[in-house]
Amino acid sequence: MLSSFNEWFWQDRFWLPPNVTWTELEDRDGRVYPHPQDLLAALPLALVLLAMRLAFERFIGLPLSRWLGVRDQTRRQVKPNATLEKHFLTEGHRPKEPQLSLLAAQCGLTLRQTQRWFRRRRNQDRPQLTKKFCEASLTPVSLQESWLWAPVMCWDRYPNQTLKPSLYWWYLLELGFYLSLLIRLPFDVKRKDFKEQVIHHFVAVILMTFSYSANLLRIGSLVLLLHDSSDYLLEACKMVNYMQYQQVCDALFLIFSLVFFYTRLVLFPTQILYTTYYESISNRGPFFGYYFFNGLLMLLQLLHVFWSCLILRMLYSFMKKGQMEKDIRSDVEESDSSEEEAAAQEPLQLKNGAVGGPRPAPTDGPRSRVAGRLTNRHTTAT
Repeated sequence: MLSSFNEWFWQDRFWLPPNVTWTELEDRDGRVYPHPQDLLAALPLALVLLAMRLAFERFIGLPLSRWLGVRDQTRRQVKPNATLEKHFLTEGHRPKEPQLSLLAAQCGLTLRQTQRWFRRRRNQDRPQLTKKFCEASLTPVSLQESWLWAPVMCWDRYPNQTLKPSLYWWYLLELGFYLSLLIRLPFDVKRKDFKEQVIHHFVAVILMTFSYSANLLRIGSLVLLLHDSSDYLLEACKMVNYMQYQQVCDALFLIFSLVFFYTRLVLFPTQILYTTYYESISNRGPFFGYYFFNGLLMLLQLLHVFWSCLILRMLYSFMKKGQMEKDIRSDVEESDSSEEEAAAQEPLQLKNGAVGGPRPAPTDGPRSRVAGRLTNRHTTAT
C-alpha cells in the first residue's frame, strides 16, 4: 500500500511540466540535479540549529543583553489559587466582569483582588525582555547569486537546470532554520499574530520542499532573498528597542518599513508573482505544480498585506505622536496600577459582607428630625 501511494504521489504530472519525466532529471555526465531525498538532511540540521540557538541564547545572547543594559521588569508572583488557576488554563486568560465576580465570590476575594491575580498571572507567561533580545539576535545568513536579480532567467532551460553546491547549502540551511522555528514555536514569544506566524512557517517549509523537488530553485531563491532582506532590519530594530535607544529604533523601523513595503508589496507581486503566473508557462502549458506553487505564493502575499496593515498602524501612531509605539503584535506587560482596577470603580468589601465607602445620610434619625424643626422655624420667622 505504501509503495502504491509513493508511486501515485510522485507522478510526473504533479511535479513537472508537460512532457517532462523524472528520468530527465537523473544525475549523469557530471550534471547534478536536485532530488527530493536530499532534503532529509534538513531534519538533523534543524535539530543542530535548535541546539545552537539554545546555546547562543544562554552563553552569548543573555550576557550580551545584560552588557547592553537590557533589564527585565520585576514581576510580582501570584498566590496559588486552584480555582483561578483552573479557569486561567481551561476557560481563558481574560475573563469578563460577570465571570470575575463569580470567581471572586467562590474564592472569597474582592473583584480588585481577582483582577490583580489574573493580570499578574498573564504577566508570568509573558517572556522577559532578555529572552526577546536573545531571539532577535540570532537570524540565518543567506547566500547571494548574481542571477537572482533577473527573474526571467529562472525559466531558462527549465527544468533542466543543474544544482549548484552553494544553492543546495543555502536551501538546506533555510529549510533547517524554518524547521527549527516550527519545533521551537510553542516555546517562543507568542505575539498577537501567532496564528499568522504558524501559517507563514508552514507555507515556507512547503514552498521550499516543493520548489527543491520540482527544481524551482531559482525562483525559490528569489522568494527567500526578498524575505531575508527586511527580516534582518526587523530583528535589529527589536534589539535596539529592548535596549531603549528610542531614536535609533525609530530610524531603523522607518528604514525597515520602506524595505518591507518595497520588497513585499512592490517587488513580490510585480516580479515574483508576475513571472510565476505568466513567464513560467510562456513555452509550456500549466500543470498541477504551477497552480499549487502559485497558490502558496498568493497565500504569502495575503500575509504580506496583513503585516503591512500592522506596520501602517504603527507608522500612523509615529506620525501622530512623534514617537514609535510598542510592537502592536506583542502583549504589553500589565502593571498593578491598571485602569481596570481603579479604586473608584469598586467599593471596599469588608469581612462581614458590608460595603465601605461614602454612604447617603439617613433621613429618619434624631439629627434629621432636629434639622427639620430648625428649618421650619427659620422659614416661619422669615
